[in-house]
Amino acid sequence: MSETKQTTVLTLEALGRSFHSGDEELHILRGANFALKSGELVSLVAPSGTGKSTLLHLAGLLERPDRGEVFIKGQSTSKLGEAGRTALRRDEIGFVYQFHHLLREFTAVENVMLPQLAAGVKPAEARKRAEDLLGRFGLSHRLAALPGRMSGGEQQRTAIARALANRPSLLLADEPTGNLDTKTADLVFTELMRVVREEGVAALIATHNEALAAAMDRTVTLYEGRIIPFQE
Repeated sequence: MSETKQTTVLTLEALGRSFHSGDEELHILRGANFALKSGELVSLVAPSGTGKSTLLHLAGLLERPDRGEVFIKGQSTSKLGEAGRTALRRDEIGFVYQFHHLLREFTAVENVMLPQLAAGVKPAEARKRAEDLLGRFGLSHRLAALPGRMSGGEQQRTAIARALANRPSLLLADEPTGNLDTKTADLVFTELMRVVREEGVAALIATHNEALAAAMDRTVTLYEGRIIPFQE
């Protein structure tokens, strides 16, 4: 994607988030700033307990910050009600987690169709999109498979396809290959990067795998509640 066509999809501005533990107040984020453009893949590498999941939840509108602002494609989200936040998540944001969270009673193709149907897409169009995505992840032969009959790598590829089903502008992934063996993780990650680039999605991916992180456009970390460039 050319630089002139890139737009800023996610902006985090002076985010603050704290939690209470007994009488102690834990400051997880302290004025965190960050911007992510369309077609850009950024890895988030930081030790456990530093706030990676909290940051992703705030960016994905699953939590509200105590201070600061989250902008999605330039739109301020702090004053949106729950209905508005839900609509924005549905239309603009895709999530991938370490554990796939597929609906076990539905087939692979049905799992990828469901978010589209919830967004009002016609069944035939939703199936076509689901079959195309699963095919791009090498799962054309597994469309009718139930999650319980799929390998861990197949389940995670299906979960990634589901996250991309509604053509989100922003993809947020929390250790998407952390539950897979090294060979399968490399395969899944390679396919994820390829499809994300083809779709022109802005992606923020938390990972402990520094080799995978190095394959992305840039890497950031969390230090004392702020987002800074990662340095080895």
